[in-house]
Amino acid sequence: MLRESYPFVEDSFSRFPSQSNIYGLCQAGEQELLAATLKGKVVCFRYQELQQKIRPVAKEVQFTYIPESCLNLELQFTPFQLYHTEVQCAEGGSETVFLLSGHDQRIHLYKENASLHQFEEQPVERLFPELQQLPSNVLWLDILSVGGGRRLSVFGCQNGCVGLALVSQAEPEVLQSWRVQFDSPISTVLLFPLSFQTELRQPGGETSVEMESYNLLVTSTIEMAVVYRDVQEHGLSQSTCLLESDQWDAVVCALVIDLDFDGQKEVLLGTYGQELLCYKFQPVGREQDGQFHLQWRRSFKSPLLSLIYLDLTADGLRELAVLTLKGLHILQHSLTRTADVVLERLTQRASALTASSELESAKARNTEENEAPAQKQECTLQTPSN
Repeated sequence: MLRESYPFVEDSFSRFPSQSNIYGLCQAGEQELLAATLKGKVVCFRYQELQQKIRPVAKEVQFTYIPESCLNLELQFTPFQLYHTEVQCAEGGSETVFLLSGHDQRIHLYKENASLHQFEEQPVERLFPELQQLPSNVLWLDILSVGGGRRLSVFGCQNGCVGLALVSQAEPEVLQSWRVQFDSPISTVLLFPLSFQTELRQPGGETSVEMESYNLLVTSTIEMAVVYRDVQEHGLSQSTCLLESDQWDAVVCALVIDLDFDGQKEVLLGTYGQELLCYKFQPVGREQDGQFHLQWRRSFKSPLLSLIYLDLTADGLRELAVLTLKGLHILQHSLTRTADVVLERLTQRASALTASSELESAKARNTEENEAPAQKQECTLQTPSN
């Protein structure tokens, strides 16, 4: 891969006292990260101003004195992924609930009891009927609202099963559901939108419009990563493989974000083989058909476990946090490339404003020229004859 296509420079690396796992990194607030290690220590990472410079700081979070307001939940199972999402309330509005998958082949729902001001476990089928009667332990879960009072829910299991459902949130009721079987444990499932150009027939001819479809990324520990296209319309029937994604050991983590600021999302894959892979969708013609091509890859010194994209420095430009077996890497966008993008867009904006101003001036001149003969004729008609 061309080194010039790699958009990041490494800003910092924080070594942890022991290794973490694929669930060990999360965002805490707008500009902080929490990383948990297997020996029970939790590290808080953020940037702060020291000696008039912004510097990265990683400190252990002490749990010696836990406030009485904190709620302790005793778990009777080994927890896997902790996920939060919003659900519709009966009286209108929405509230946040927590979903926790475990080794007991269940997903546990925790919802706030408003009268007691604490979270309690409730039957998951009341709000998420698509998450009951699971075929295996769920390793990863994702939920996305798609408008019209509906949501898409997907889970990936230890036995390789992937389940997808389209759900009406009001009842709630499963409208459609699909399943597909892989030959290895599922490491990640991610729902994401992807825009494409298509032609619509209008009375005056064909018009090119931009459409958006919802897609599903599935990664597993042995096979190639797969993207299922337009799942709301086609379920799991239309897939495209991310070629070479199985060449660097298991794909452990994934992220779908816009890295080059062109409005189109890229797919990032982190592998146990110490490689970060970036794929970009290349459409064919003006339709949604196309393939994901490997744009670049970057090697690390230890296996990758988790990826998060957030603005840690509060400068309006996000950083990529990469959790590996040995610690946390913070990657920043290349300022040279970012400046080029900003200058290019400012130039385009200035050209558009200039063109708009010239068009308005031309319209004003045409209006004046059209009004002048009429005014002259009116003056002639009003002049008395001798």
